[in-house]
Amino acid sequence: MVDNKSTTDEEMHRVEAIVSTLLRIGVLLSAAIILIGLLLLMFTGTSGYPGTIYPTTLTAIFDGIAQFKPYAIVMFGLFCLILTPVLRVLVSFVTFLKEKDYLYVAITAIVLIILTISFLIGTTG
Repeated sequence: MVDNKSTTDEEMHRVEAIVSTLLRIGVLLSAAIILIGLLLLMFTGTSGYPGTIYPTTLTAIFDGIAQFKPYAIVMFGLFCLILTPVLRVLVSFVTFLKEKDYLYVAITAIVLIILTISFLIGTTG
């Protein structure tokens, strides 16, 4: 009985370490991407877009990145920053599913649904 609890504690510690690493990498990666975009903006002197126009969809962001538009690169960095905690929720969902902790599976599923709805409302509304 003690071995089972010890294994569960070790597994939870491992998952927490993975989540912690994921969050650090996500923040550092997004900061690096934003910095690249800002440096490109500083050296070129232009955002790559006329006036107050800026990319608002992933397609527009990726098209802008392909053309080395500084503002698109900054927007992609911000997208990565927003995606980081979402990935944390996904990792938690999978972890709880593997552990058969269905209460937390349901809670994280609800959080994922709310996040998805908020992203859809944000892009359509």
